[in-house]
Amino acid sequence: MNSVIFFENVSKTYAKQLGVLSQLALADVSFSLAQGGTIGLIGANGAGKSTCIKLLMDFIRPDSGSISILGTSPKNSAIRSRVGYLPETANFPANLTVLDMLRFTGGTCNLPPQDIRVASEKWLCCLGLWDARKRPLRNFSKGMQQRANFAIALLNDPDLLILDEPMSGLDPIGRVMISDLIQQLKDAGKTILFCSHILEDVDRLVDNILLLHKGKKLFYGPPADLAVQEQKTSIAEAFVSMVQKEESHA
Repeated sequence: MNSVIFFENVSKTYAKQLGVLSQLALADVSFSLAQGGTIGLIGANGAGKSTCIKLLMDFIRPDSGSISILGTSPKNSAIRSRVGYLPETANFPANLTVLDMLRFTGGTCNLPPQDIRVASEKWLCCLGLWDARKRPLRNFSKGMQQRANFAIALLNDPDLLILDEPMSGLDPIGRVMISDLIQQLKDAGKTILFCSHILEDVDRLVDNILLLHKGKKLFYGPPADLAVQEQKTSIAEAFVSMVQKEESHA
């Protein structure tokens, strides 16, 4: 299968700033994601998960190593219309509606107006936001803003979905809605990378996990293999076990 995402010996250190020491974010990390596959990035805060996503989105550049996304460099702006990106935190202009944001996104992807209208209705209905489509985004709850972000990420029917903490800010009903939607997208053959602190969701939804700790890759493979390797009954227990072993050897 073709690799939609490919990291080879990627390292990244954030430069020293006033009052802050330089920080190693990734250390010689390699992994790949095949077309139609799903990978979950897991790790504690500061493990390097968001750095991987920022590198893929070309928000930052690696210090060493190579990265490809959809067969080309992240620097290639032509791939933007083939990627659906959901950031961890919504950052909408407060006076706009979700329809305004969808029209803007569709325009940047060169979608015809009719396609934007059809896709907007489809995803807003799917995500329970159709009745709120004309309300200013400043009046949306955090969970509603997260679902609005998901609609925006899906508008252009992307080849690759990059989801940074997709369950963030969601109540139990919203979490089930997004979890079910990710499963549907996976079943439809979408290629998906997401990071999450909710390990039960990761275990259920992904083909492989990439466990990072302080910028270092500790494990890459199916979630069940991590549990077997650590002789634990759940991915959460296995995660804690592996991280504690790493810390004891540090």
